[in-house]
Amino acid sequence: MGPIDDTAFQARRQPDALAAVDLASGRRWTYAELDRAVGRCADLLRHRHGCAPGDRVASLAKNRVELIVLHLACARAGLIYVPLNWRLSGPEIAALIADAEPRLIVGDAGMADLTPIDLSLDDLAQQIDGHGAMFAEAADPERVSLILFTSGTSGTPKGVMLSERAQRQTAINFSLLGHVDAHSRILIDTPMFHIIGLITSVRPIVMQGGAMLVSDGFEPARTLARLSDLDLAVTHYFCVPQMADRIRAQPGFDGASLGHLTALFTGGAPHPAASIMAWLDAGVPVVDGFGMSEAGTVLGMALDPAIIAAKAGAAGIPAPGIELRLVDASENDVRPGEPGELLLRGPNLFSGYWRRPDEMARAFTAEGWFRTGDVAVCDADGYLTIVDRRKDMYISGGENVYPAEIEAALADFPGLIETAIVGVPDARWGEVGVCAMSHADADDTLAERVRTHLSGRLAGYKLPRHVVVVEALPRTGSGKVRKGDLRILCLAMLEARDDAASSVG
Repeated sequence: MGPIDDTAFQARRQPDALAAVDLASGRRWTYAELDRAVGRCADLLRHRHGCAPGDRVASLAKNRVELIVLHLACARAGLIYVPLNWRLSGPEIAALIADAEPRLIVGDAGMADLTPIDLSLDDLAQQIDGHGAMFAEAADPERVSLILFTSGTSGTPKGVMLSERAQRQTAINFSLLGHVDAHSRILIDTPMFHIIGLITSVRPIVMQGGAMLVSDGFEPARTLARLSDLDLAVTHYFCVPQMADRIRAQPGFDGASLGHLTALFTGGAPHPAASIMAWLDAGVPVVDGFGMSEAGTVLGMALDPAIIAAKAGAAGIPAPGIELRLVDASENDVRPGEPGELLLRGPNLFSGYWRRPDEMARAFTAEGWFRTGDVAVCDADGYLTIVDRRKDMYISGGENVYPAEIEAALADFPGLIETAIVGVPDARWGEVGVCAMSHADADDTLAERVRTHLSGRLAGYKLPRHVVVVEALPRTGSGKVRKGDLRILCLAMLEARDDAASSVG
């Protein structure tokens, strides 16, 4: 008898246990039913829809349980699953499809205006329900079964190839860091084209035999109601910090109603200490972490509120089995307490960038360490804080400035809706900071109020030289700020401001 995957294991171990609920339709799957659906879907893909091992199967759809079935079925059938970001424009999606060259595109019927759909998810669901044969082979752990396109904050998205081994290691890592077990129930409303929604929220739960509660999207009021629902009994929820802020800002928010949560987990961007402390004050442990498409779950905070409070703003400790280093520009290890680029090595790492061997080669050192591009600091207790992306750092008057540090210091600025810092060229200082801000009370005094708020908290060279008001920050589909686009916008706004001043003069 050959090896079986986690879904098949749980179907034998606890066939009648709840595996998944689709909150939009109300449909429920036990582990026996989920395993049958995965096996039938795998057989349909191979024998009805003509997919051969190594073929890509793309999806373009909002969250539903059938996407989990499709993802797991592709792994079982030797195919490569490629979830596409439905928030992109038609031309952007077309570029991803041209890159991936999928054999089959499955999706919501309503997505047909973005790209032609070969098979709707509704039709696939009906085919699964009516199909008899099951494909029951387990995936080769070293075989690539997933391509996740990066969010493209600084250029064209790259296809990150992930093996079953790497995805399973993320399941192990988050299970350990996040206290996931058979009693865990996770609410999933982060999009399933992103590693948080598809891997971190799914694979640990299936490995441990918990339940997945799948939502078709994030709506702050609805999400808060579900997190407070005693019948749903959500224990785990994963989101980016901006989503967490919107949940806490809902009218009638009461942290006591979330007492059954193991924790609210955040990632995808640095979480300001002020926001973390506000959650703790409400009685809810907020556990920050660090991960990425290329490495899955890497760091996670302890779940102890006392440690969270003492280390607020840190991303946590590494999961067992992950090697890491912090290095300077010459790839020499930095001294304790000094910032350095985070390098990683371990079984959680990706297999390569799809059709980009040159970029893959540049991503690793000669000794096989993956260059994350993130700058971090490690304290005496082994807790790491992500300072910023290396590419987002700018140099002002010979000093390194990390925008994330300034953004964190602005987190409790009165009236703030959202903000981001970028560096722009300056004749005197080389580069200076621009604070782009969406604010509830933006007037002629805003720039001075920002500097007054930061003065005393940060060194003078870190204070932004300019403040510009924007309606909203440009973001990727996963919620990350497009710093390149924002820099262009800020430069244009500063140029227009200078032109107006010259005209008046």
